[in-house]
Parts: sequence; C-alpha cells; structure tokens
Amino acid sequence: MQLLYVGLGGFLGAIARFALAGLAQDLSRSIHFPYGTLTVNILGCLLIGFLSGVFALHAWLRPEWRLFILVGFIGSFTTFSTFMGETYGLMEDGQFNLAFNNVFVHLALGLLAVWVGQSLTRLIWR
Repeated sequence: MQLLYVGLGGFLGAIARFALAGLAQDLSRSIHFPYGTLTVNILGCLLIGFLSGVFALHAWLRPEWRLFILVGFIGSFTTFSTFMGETYGLMEDGQFNLAFNNVFVHLALGLLAVWVGQSLTRLIWR
C-alpha cells in the first residue's frame, strides 16, 4: 500500500509540476531564463518546509498522508525541495560543514553528470 500512496502522489505531483512550470514560464515571457523551474522549486521548498512542520506537530496525521503528500506529491513536484529540506536539517543539527558539502557536491557532481551525459551522446551518435 505504501507504494500506491507514493505512486499516486507522484503522479499528481508530476502533473502539477508540468502545468505550473509551463504556466509560470509562459507568464514570464522569457525565452532565456527558466522561470517555470524556479517557480516550482521555490514553491516546493515552501511546501515541504510548511508541511513537514505540520506533520511533525500533529501526530494524529496518518503516515499514509505523509507518504502521499511529502514523498509522493512534493517529491515528484520537485526533488529540489527534498534536497533543500535535507540540507536545512543538517544545518538545524549544527552540521554546517555537511550542509555546505551537500550543496557543493550536488551542484558540482550534477553539472559534471550532465556534461558527461551530453559528451557520451555526442561520442556515441556522431
């Protein structure tokens, strides 16, 4: 059943991300800056911060709702929010070096992985 809760939330989160990012990008009228992605990422961070606080304060909320909303919906809406939530958790625990390293490693390795993927594509399908 846990997979069903996560999967259904993920399905709805992906649809919401696609719709909101497209709308925000269209409203911005920008063809250069990804305002749609920025909008979704920042809104996802706000939602995961607020809702994880709600779940922490209200034990009466069933774990299934946490799976559906936090893991499924918001996790699919934007994984950036999970990344930021985890980084914030490290900072809250006083582990500032780990928080900084988390941000740096995600950005550096993420950019490197995109470059490697693009390079492999060019190498294979030249």
